[in-house]
Amino acid sequence: MDSPHLTVDAYAGYKGEETPRAFTLDGRKLQVREVVDRWYSQTHSYFRVYASDGQRYVLRFDLDENCWELVMQERGSEES
Repeated sequence: MDSPHLTVDAYAGYKGEETPRAFTLDGRKLQVREVVDRWYSQTHSYFRVYASDGQRYVLRFDLDENCWELVMQERGSEES
């Protein structure tokens, strides 16, 4: 199964963890309007974000590989 092409613009917070600010998904640039939720495992950081297209996404940062992955795309309940 092919996964969508994803690049993430992120910044390192005061603790050094990566937090997404914007991302490009299959050539479409989206701004992160809000980080709705975040959680962590030993090998990954997860972020549920509300993006500028009115949809929610779950992005995962692989701490070992230092790369981002799209885990889920959800239709947002808010209108932009």
